[in-house]
Amino acid sequence: MILYHGSNIEINTPDLTKSKPYKDFGKGFYLSADKEQAIRMAEQKTLLLQNGSPFVTEFEFDSTLLQSSELNIKIFEDYSVEWATFVLNNRDLNLNHPIHQYDIVYGPIADDGVTFQLRRFRSGVITIEELVQELKYAQGITYQYYFGTELALSKLIKL
Repeated sequence: MILYHGSNIEINTPDLTKSKPYKDFGKGFYLSADKEQAIRMAEQKTLLLQNGSPFVTEFEFDSTLLQSSELNIKIFEDYSVEWATFVLNNRDLNLNHPIHQYDIVYGPIADDGVTFQLRRFRSGVITIEELVQELKYAQGITYQYYFGTELALSKLIKL
């Protein structure tokens, strides 16, 4: 399968030391199977940093590895209590990080709308079950791939 990474620069070799912590699935290298989604991420990053130009780097990944025992993989098929708790924990500045040891995590992106709902949950306005219900009604669910270890990154081939 082809996976895309959107940024303000071309990525020749992913470097986990340059990854930011407290993201949905933790500090890692994020990709999408949706090129349009990667383009939007590249545009957002370029605007945010006021530097570079939107660039989408393509990588090949053998999707059969998602079923193998070679890698420690977590898959979230949809928004769920487990997914919401996982994202909340990865974004929690008060927890020791990393909070997991997965090589690859696949699941929904917590976009700005999701972030708002997560804040409502943290402040006690809604329960975890209500949070999941709110998230299920989000328009345009999109997914991401997190590569969080050198072993996982070694499975990506830059095109």
